[in-house]
Amino acid sequence: MRKRWLWLIMLLLITVPVGAVIIGNVERAGFKPRVDARAVVLMDLNTGRILLSENGDVPLPPASMSKLMTELVILDEIKTGKGSWDDEVKISDYATNVSGVKLALKSGDTLTVRELFQSITVYSANDAAVALAEHFAGSEEAFVRKMNAKAQEIGLSHGTHFVNASGVENRTSNNEEWTSDGETVMTAADTAKLAAHLIKSHPDILNTSSKTQTKINGRNIYISNTNWMLPSLGGPYSYEGTDGLKTGYTASAGYCFTGTAEKQGSRLIAVVMGTESREARFEETRKLFDYGFAKTLTLKERLDDWFQFSETAAALLYN
Repeated sequence: MRKRWLWLIMLLLITVPVGAVIIGNVERAGFKPRVDARAVVLMDLNTGRILLSENGDVPLPPASMSKLMTELVILDEIKTGKGSWDDEVKISDYATNVSGVKLALKSGDTLTVRELFQSITVYSANDAAVALAEHFAGSEEAFVRKMNAKAQEIGLSHGTHFVNASGVENRTSNNEEWTSDGETVMTAADTAKLAAHLIKSHPDILNTSSKTQTKINGRNIYISNTNWMLPSLGGPYSYEGTDGLKTGYTASAGYCFTGTAEKQGSRLIAVVMGTESREARFEETRKLFDYGFAKTLTLKERLDDWFQFSETAAALLYN
């Protein structure tokens, strides 16, 4: 018995320091990338840990990335039975007059909730977002109240505030200097937290956000995904494991992207705000993904080896 206890103590003396060394090495694995953007955040979805943050707590204009909250509110409404995917939505004059990217819907057109939701997620259509806001809350203003209430419910900071369902800016001219007063603002950290909550609460969102195209039967047209990192697109910016999540652009926000990718059970969320070109937002996201997977996959593989060694040593000790 005494001999067995000595072996057990020796096993602990070996495995505990080895585990500490493994974790320490992983912390140093890879070099922190230099990312050219106003703000970035990289999150490990499995643990909720922030792997990298630069200006992550600074409120900035998010452009259409704010539609992640629009999507969350709609999905929650459908989940609780307050609407269905096959509900028909009649497009109002108000929805047709929204600016920015849109389907060019006409007043009186009728589309289903599913068609409009896919138009938001895949194509980032502003008129579709407003139409759904009116459908689920009676008005865009009432829907925005739901958005801000949901932000508080899931623990977003005071640095995030929504003023519309689409993410468009309320400025009257392109020459008007941007100000956060009366505008939607989000922090990169809150955006990552919102994306994580959305994926965990409604994992099917990734089935929609990963579509390269979707058909709008009500208008007999196809719309293409604005996320150039999808592997199915096969272009120079495609990235293995990417299946979402939301792009955005306005003159004040610059080019933005909230991306998510999964490899070997490790899922990352990257938020890039304010790059100077649509290509740059994907290039910077690639840097974040490369850095994150170098850390998370190395940790997973080395810990697996460590646990296997510990189990083998323990089995030898007790056999």
